[in-house]
Amino acid sequence: MTTYRVADVMTKEVIYLAAETTLDEAAIAMREADIGDIVVTEGASLAGMVTDRDIVVRAVAERKDPASTTIGSITTREVVMIEQHSSAADAANLMRDRGVRRVLVCDAERQLVGIISLGDLAMCLDPSSALSDIAEKAPAL
Repeated sequence: MTTYRVADVMTKEVIYLAAETTLDEAAIAMREADIGDIVVTEGASLAGMVTDRDIVVRAVAERKDPASTTIGSITTREVVMIEQHSSAADAANLMRDRGVRRVLVCDAERQLVGIISLGDLAMCLDPSSALSDIAEKAPAL
């Protein structure tokens, strides 16, 4: 059986948006890149992450105006990170233990190099599973 590393299955394209970006602008960026998450910055610093689910659950469901509400106001500030040479199984365990669907991936110097999602893991660990089919076919936003 192949042992996958996080670097083998992560999404390498990371979209960064400033905390001042509006929800509608962030949603458009996610749709155009066909992704479900963005990294939020404040100046040169990483401020957190916003997912498509955050936009729906933390903003739309609360009737916040997507044209004037910023992603900074709904950013998840506590991010979970894993080193790119960790195993995919380690990433799955981390997601389970922390109750998250996405984890930021860093190199040995703790520089961000990607994002790994539950869908990425499903497609690599068991490509014939129903979860993999859903992850592969489900559009981001």
